[in-house]
Amino acid sequence: MIRRRFLRLCSQTGGSLAALMITGCRGKQYAHILEDGDDNMVGSHEAGASVFEPLVQKAVVDLLAKESAGAIQQAGFNEKATFPKKICFCGIENASSEELGDFKDQLYEIIDQKIVDAQVYQPISRRFVEAGLRESQLRPDELFLPANQRLFQEVMEKQGNPIDYLLFARVTSGTTHSNGSDYQRDYVLTLELVNIHTGVAQKTSEKIRKGYHKSVLGKAKHY
Repeated sequence: MIRRRFLRLCSQTGGSLAALMITGCRGKQYAHILEDGDDNMVGSHEAGASVFEPLVQKAVVDLLAKESAGAIQQAGFNEKATFPKKICFCGIENASSEELGDFKDQLYEIIDQKIVDAQVYQPISRRFVEAGLRESQLRPDELFLPANQRLFQEVMEKQGNPIDYLLFARVTSGTTHSNGSDYQRDYVLTLELVNIHTGVAQKTSEKIRKGYHKSVLGKAKHY
């Protein structure tokens, strides 16, 4: 009799007990606002802000500094041409082992804003660039061919957006495995600025190395 009552009680409360056990084991997620002076959080499994933002800062500053020094203009640019020079940013190619996800659009905006902040060059709106690529039926990587450049340039001129430079960005990575599950990943951001009038290109690359480690308990961490 007592045994039957015990089993009936267990069957009536079993679902609640299971739910309680599952809830008790579940971790709690929380968030906090990072102030301007706070360091970026470092991703435990992929690049993240701590990698991409410094890469962009260094690469854009370096590339624009080289161009401002007159490296491309001295190669035969028409001194009577109007200023500021118009840059057509053709997008970001991801050749790394990781998906960029929402960072791809953010990187585009950061690079674009850096060009604006330099106050030397004028970036063409991304919407006009994408519309020009669609109308000319070209991919960004096809713009390295002179004939395709001329076609794209004609389309952009019809829009009222003549081009002086084409800007290409490429993200790559290389992975070195250590003992066990530890590994190092080198991230490289390459920017290439092409003078559409002369074909002369200016190029710069920046690299950040990042180590990934896994603890004995299986919780991923990094240093």
